[in-house]
Amino acid sequence: MDIAVDSYGETRATELALFKASIEETIEWLSLFGADASGGVTRLLYDASWQEAQSTLAQRMLQLGLEVTFDEVGNLHGILKGSHSHTGAIVTGSHIDTVVHGGKFDGTYGIAAGMIAIQHLWKQYGRPKRDLHIISFCEEEGSRFPLAYWGSGYITGRYSLAQVPEAHDLMGISLLEAMTAAGFGAGTNSPKLVPEGIHAFIELHIEQGAVLEQEKQAIGLVQGIVGQKRLTFEVGGIANHAGTTPMTMRSDALAGVAEMIQEVEHRAKAYGPPLVATVGSLEIKPNLTNVIAGHVTFTLDARHANSSELAVFCEALITGFDEIALKRNLALSYKEWMDAAAVMLDSGLTQQVEVICQRNKLPYRQMFSGAGHDAQLMQSICPSTMIFVPSRAGISHSSEEYTSSEELAVGILVLKDLLYELAYHEH
Repeated sequence: MDIAVDSYGETRATELALFKASIEETIEWLSLFGADASGGVTRLLYDASWQEAQSTLAQRMLQLGLEVTFDEVGNLHGILKGSHSHTGAIVTGSHIDTVVHGGKFDGTYGIAAGMIAIQHLWKQYGRPKRDLHIISFCEEEGSRFPLAYWGSGYITGRYSLAQVPEAHDLMGISLLEAMTAAGFGAGTNSPKLVPEGIHAFIELHIEQGAVLEQEKQAIGLVQGIVGQKRLTFEVGGIANHAGTTPMTMRSDALAGVAEMIQEVEHRAKAYGPPLVATVGSLEIKPNLTNVIAGHVTFTLDARHANSSELAVFCEALITGFDEIALKRNLALSYKEWMDAAAVMLDSGLTQQVEVICQRNKLPYRQMFSGAGHDAQLMQSICPSTMIFVPSRAGISHSSEEYTSSEELAVGILVLKDLLYELAYHEH
C-alpha cells in the first residue's frame, strides 16, 4: 500500500520524499554485502560478507557524526551524545545478519531507518537531551549456529562471554572460533552497553506477514511477540537395501519422520490459531536412491502468543512422536535449543506511537508479531516497542521480500517523531 505524500502538508511531504530517497539508496547499498546468485542476500554471523557490512556501516555512522564502537561480540553502536547523557539513551536498531537466500529488508530496514532518522533529527534540532543510540545487532536469525539473539542476548545478559554457548555451524566451526576469527571475543576491551544506560528501545521492522497490506494499514503497533520453541529431532532406523528388504521388515527412519511431519500438521490445525508449527529442515542419511534411510534429523519451529499453551502443545507432540517411533522400531532423541517466552512490549511506548499515527492521519492497527525479534529481549531490561510497516504478500526470508519505498519512508517518519519525543523533550 503506497501512501500519498501530498496528504501530509508541504513540510511532511518534503520529509517523506527525502526519507524515500535515502532509504532506497541505503537498502540497495547494504544488499550488496552478501548478495547471492538467487537474487537474495546471504549474510551469516561473522562470515566475510557480515564483517564487510558491519565495517562499512561503522564508516557511514562516523560520516554522520556519530561516536562509533563495537562491543565484544560484534554489535555495532553509533551514538549521538545528548546534553543529559546520564538520563539514559534512546536506542533504536535491528540486526545485520540474514537467513540463507534472505531478503533485503529484514533487519536491515531498522538499522538504515535509525541512521536516517537520527541524521535528520541532528540537522533539524541539533543536540538531543538524551543520547540517541543506534545498534546494528550482530545476530538475530539463528541461521549459522543453532542459537538466536546472540547480539541482544549479550547486551541483556542472556548470554555471556564467560560461557559462550557450545554451538557449531554445518562446517563444524564453533561460535567461539568464528567470533575470535572475526576479531571479537573476551579481552578485546570493547565497551558494553549496560541496561542501566538505556531508557527505551524501539525497533522498526517490516511486518513479514500480510495483515497490514490486506487491511490497507500503514503502521502496525506491536503489542507483543509470540513465544517460540525450536527443537532438533534425530530419528534412527536401519539403513538397508531398497530392493531386498521386505516392507514388513524395515526400520525406515524417513518413513517414520514423514508420519511425524503429518502429525505436526494435524495437531497444529486441530489446536487452532494463533498456534503455528513448522518442520523446515531435513537431513537424511545416507540419502541415496536405493538405500532405506537409516538416520534422519529434522527441526521443529512452534509458536504461540501464550507460552503455557505452547509448552502443552510441544509436550503432546513429542509424546505422539514417541508413539510413532515405538510403533516403527525407531530410536528418537531431541534437543530443544530455543525456548523464547511470549513477551508483552511496553504499552506506554505503544500509545505514543498510536498518537503519532493519529496526528499524521496514518491508518494503523494493533497486532502481535508472529516472528521473534531483538525487541523481546530488550524488553527484559528497558521499555521497548516495535513498529511494523507492510510487507508485499507477506513474503519474507526470501529474495521476493519487498516493501515499497513510500511505505518504508512512512515508517521512518513515525520513528523520527517518536525519537524526537523521547530524546528532545524534558522528562
